Amino acid sequence: MSLAVAVEKPRLWDLAGGRRGVGIAVGIFALTRVAQLVILAWLDNASQNPVGIRERLLVWDAGWFYRVAVDGYPHGYTYDASGALQGNELAFFPVYPLLIRFVATLGIEAHTASLVVAWLASIGAAVALHLLGTSLYGKRAGWALVAILCTAPVSIVFSMGYSESIFVALVAGMLVAAHRRVWWAAGLLGLLTALSRPTGAAAAVALAVAAVLAVRESREKAWQPLGAAALALAGAPLFLAWVGWRVGDPVAWFRIQAAGWGTSFDFGASTVKFLNTTLSGGDGWVPVSVAFILLAALAAAGVALAQRPWPPIAVYGVIAMVLVYGQAGFYHSKPRLLLPVLLTLLPAVAAAARARPRVAVVSIAAWAAFGLWYGAYLVAVWPYTL
Repeated sequence: MSLAVAVEKPRLWDLAGGRRGVGIAVGIFALTRVAQLVILAWLDNASQNPVGIRERLLVWDAGWFYRVAVDGYPHGYTYDASGALQGNELAFFPVYPLLIRFVATLGIEAHTASLVVAWLASIGAAVALHLLGTSLYGKRAGWALVAILCTAPVSIVFSMGYSESIFVALVAGMLVAAHRRVWWAAGLLGLLTALSRPTGAAAAVALAVAAVLAVRESREKAWQPLGAAALALAGAPLFLAWVGWRVGDPVAWFRIQAAGWGTSFDFGASTVKFLNTTLSGGDGWVPVSVAFILLAALAAAGVALAQRPWPPIAVYGVIAMVLVYGQAGFYHSKPRLLLPVLLTLLPAVAAAARARPRVAVVSIAAWAAFGLWYGAYLVAVWPYTL
């Protein structure tokens, strides 16, 4: 007769340090936001056209999300006076603007609501990132993941009226749920992720990989992981099909993206041309810095893959990076598009978790000093959209 006793798997909440551990993660996030807003205020005051922090946080894409939230989506294509096709609100996925509209119904002005949603989602992202890092590598890795991502170059979008904060919260939450085999939550979060940004499709594929791994391990209740994957995989195609139906053109979303933002998939030809032109000519330090960020992200992803990470996060990261590097569009937006990839951060997160606390803190602080200033500079001084 066996005397072996089954040991219950520790709860993730306990592994993450409970309320105190999660509170530390939120505190790290809050510290990064305060520091960046101080830097932004300083740069705004020193600029030739100071407009205030609030206005800086509501520029560019924030205006598009605001119009979707207030006016809804248009019913067709938009043309200029000469008859040329223009970009319009149909290019933007619905989760973030719908949340803005909901908060606005509580009596909050819509612009303010967009910041409220973004900031609350960023807090959720900090919690989800801490739980994800803890689930994968341990509690210290969870804190490191929060600190490194929230101080990365262009992490300022977590404070802006942009969808990155809600997307990171959802994708990290989905990956946590899949890693812990909580399939109902993984499926729901995966669907919302896929309806938040185009790269949500990569997250849905990652959930499908997690589901296949779970079914290979045990076919008991296989409908749960497979159902979760199917739900997530349906998200992006449903929105694209809805846009096509609304406009009367099956490829309407792609036409709008190309017309408004020059976004089309050219298998990386535009990225290679940008890197070659920028690094050979050195025209402007911001383009050069973007080129180095793109190359550094590729190197970091290679190191991460060599360390054999959990397959779903590897698949998500690779597909998301292929979408970013493979498409034409504004080169200065690519660091922002890489922000939620997560795969590129894993080597630094693992190293910080293994290092002595003082070494980890000093290293992350040095990274933060550049990243927080860089993002604030692009918003307050750099004249082009992120």
